[in-house]
Amino acid sequence: MDILDALMQGFATAISPVNLLWAFVGCVLGTAVGVLPGIGPAVAVAMLLPITAKVEVTSSMIFFAGIYYGAMYGGSTTSILLNTPGETATMVTAMEGNRMAKSGRAGAALATAAIGSFVAGTIATVIVTLFAPVVAEFAVKLGPPEYFMLMVLAFTTVSAVLGKSTLRGMAALMVGLAVGCVGLDQISGQPRYTLGKPELLDGIEIVLVAVGLFAVAEVLYAAVYEGRTAEARNPLSKVYMTPRDWRRSIPAWLRGTAIGAPFGCIPAGGTEIPTFLSYAMEKKLAKGDNLAEFGNQGAIEGVAGPEAANNASVTAALIPLLTLGIPTSNTTAIMLGAFQNYGIQPGPQLFTNSAALVWALIASLYVGNVMLLILNLPMVKLWVQLLKIPKPQLYAGILIFATVGAYGMRQSTFDLLLLWGIGVFGLLMRRYDFPTAPVVVGMILGPLAEAQLRNAVSIGEGSFMVFLQRPMSLALLVVAVAIVVLPRLVRAWKRRK
Repeated sequence: MDILDALMQGFATAISPVNLLWAFVGCVLGTAVGVLPGIGPAVAVAMLLPITAKVEVTSSMIFFAGIYYGAMYGGSTTSILLNTPGETATMVTAMEGNRMAKSGRAGAALATAAIGSFVAGTIATVIVTLFAPVVAEFAVKLGPPEYFMLMVLAFTTVSAVLGKSTLRGMAALMVGLAVGCVGLDQISGQPRYTLGKPELLDGIEIVLVAVGLFAVAEVLYAAVYEGRTAEARNPLSKVYMTPRDWRRSIPAWLRGTAIGAPFGCIPAGGTEIPTFLSYAMEKKLAKGDNLAEFGNQGAIEGVAGPEAANNASVTAALIPLLTLGIPTSNTTAIMLGAFQNYGIQPGPQLFTNSAALVWALIASLYVGNVMLLILNLPMVKLWVQLLKIPKPQLYAGILIFATVGAYGMRQSTFDLLLLWGIGVFGLLMRRYDFPTAPVVVGMILGPLAEAQLRNAVSIGEGSFMVFLQRPMSLALLVVAVAIVVLPRLVRAWKRRK
């Protein structure tokens, strides 16, 4: 009852006119930020940090939280309609969602993304409300060996499931891991693979790679192989979900939420791992006609599951931020800075010393999820009108947004050249049927995996046996090996039979 009383008091604060206005502005701005490629919630929150000097702490944190999870809603829109992820977390959504749009099912894809985001966000908020201290306490027990094996699991899953060939998936992953090594070594500080270019000392921006491989490559592919894509955009037939879509989406939403919520609590790569794992699970569970839609007409489970995992992970990321003061994503790291601007240190004492703030923030998550559902569902028809824009103007707009987003990060001409170089590379990958998503995953998780590997080997005093001596890391290693080996054993057994 103590939790319920505290939550009710939080609602009383969150639904005050001023805080409702801040939540609404944050949700709208977050949706817009998610739609625009190259601009993420972390950039938006960082640019708006100066408001902490003028706005009351509860209102500003509600505002920042609205931007944070609003961007997850908005990111799915351009992923589905234009194959241009506004956020790296929506790359998986682009794979099946864009195929659904080209098959005339853009409305169903947008609807399942919006409703799945609402369902997952609400369930994850309940988890934050009830189990924040418990879940965070479990997450703290994981060490570097477990984190490294978690990333190995993500690598094998992405490489084995995405694309038609595991070998090509692994090759794409290796490219991503190599790109992730560019920049200064994390321990020695020595430059690696920078080719003497000072612009590469900080590494290659993930936004450049994601936008180049998806947005620019999409435009170049359409320009070079126009004859193959002339019939890609079929007339829109539905702007709602059929009963069959509901039957396929609901289990995917629940499975995605179950995968995403625990990942939000641990600093193991943010939303990318759970979205890819969710996609892998949905593809493995699909059968018959549903399985045939994956990679062809677009499977609705491939949108519903990853979108749910994405939003559940984002919401659950507030658990370690509030209870331990540990940010698990770029945006929560900036929100930690916002707390510190007010002289507040998130951690175990936060629920005691600033209980009113914490529970108002948690209550605002419920309010924000409802706001985003109301904002997004009626706008499905509006977003679908993007499909009616003539191709030349549409692709020109995509290039403009991609170019402005890339240049706006550091105002660097070098970044623009790099963006177009990556776009040409993405064109070649599409031409020869190499999956692009493993490149981005390898680049994001590669540096994190390297750091955790070094820490784990240090713990084992130079011995790699540390990964076999700890039950959790051993279990993750067994699962990773099984993902690669078992499908081949099953196929070999069926051939013999």
